Amino acid sequence: MKRHKNNPLIHPEDVKASNPSFKVLGAFNPGAIQFKDETLLLIRVAENSLPEENHITIPYYHNSVAKVMRIEKNDPELIYKDTRGYFYKGVDYLTTMSHLRLARSKDGIHFIVEDKPFIYPTLDCECFGVEDARMVQINDVFYINYTAVSGDGYVTYLAKTKDFIAVEKLGIVFPPLNKDVAFFPERINGKYAAIHRPDNKGFGLPSIWYATSPDMTNWGEHICLLRPDGSKTEQQKIGGGSSPIKTDEGWLVIYHAKGEESIYSLKLLLLDLQDPTKILKKVDTPVLIPEMEYEKNGFFPNVVFTNGLVEKDNGELWIYYGACDETVCLAITSVKDLLKYFN
Repeated sequence: MKRHKNNPLIHPEDVKASNPSFKVLGAFNPGAIQFKDETLLLIRVAENSLPEENHITIPYYHNSVAKVMRIEKNDPELIYKDTRGYFYKGVDYLTTMSHLRLARSKDGIHFIVEDKPFIYPTLDCECFGVEDARMVQINDVFYINYTAVSGDGYVTYLAKTKDFIAVEKLGIVFPPLNKDVAFFPERINGKYAAIHRPDNKGFGLPSIWYATSPDMTNWGEHICLLRPDGSKTEQQKIGGGSSPIKTDEGWLVIYHAKGEESIYSLKLLLLDLQDPTKILKKVDTPVLIPEMEYEKNGFFPNVVFTNGLVEKDNGELWIYYGACDETVCLAITSVKDLLKYFN
């Protein structure tokens, strides 16, 4: 993968805050799709509430309204976890509140970020934010799935659009705790298919699973597809990226792995075309690891994370990824080049 010379393409300061009392800390982890003559990114925009001298401020939504929780800094029940979260009175809270914002580009490099959220928290299951969208076109419908976060945990929510102007929320498709859902771009043996990532705390490590559906809403036939291999790059967990790519050799899956010292990298998997529960090949060496300054140092260091790509007519793959939970970046490769990793 070749990083684009303009990286990062989108910084937090390129995004207007959604509320006067909020500040944008991150614009990252974009879903990506080609729509007519535009490349569209659905960016996760993370905002926090403006700080106060004697209080920790935590943003949240209630009845679709942005609010701020204030907790005294010396409160003995306040536990600081890391840059991404607090634990207070037995409940997890996030330091930032995320929504999903559209960015549009004619060349896939220079983006104009819309001023208003495209998808934002309106439901109880979203009251801590909506995150990390994936987009896939099936027939004339663009399906969007994203992680909805609340005090009940995180779930995978499904929405759809036909024009990227109006969007319809359809409902929860994978209950808590489940995320990193990526839909296959076509039916397989008459059924919709997806990879997903339940959090099996207490038993093993979070792994990649496979499921099917007759209607994109009701999912079953679940099977664990791939578990972390325990290597340096997969010590903690793994999860799917964007939609699998159909190739002559099989379904190409780009997935993320969290390894030693919480470093995130990107790795490759090849699945059987007719039966994606069969793993044909797996590449042990990451194809992208944090190496650049903007990938190693930021809001959450040492992270490269993708949930969106665009396949060009010339065979190139433009892989959009988040760096350090802070910026949007681009790496360019091709199906042909990625398949070489399996040889």
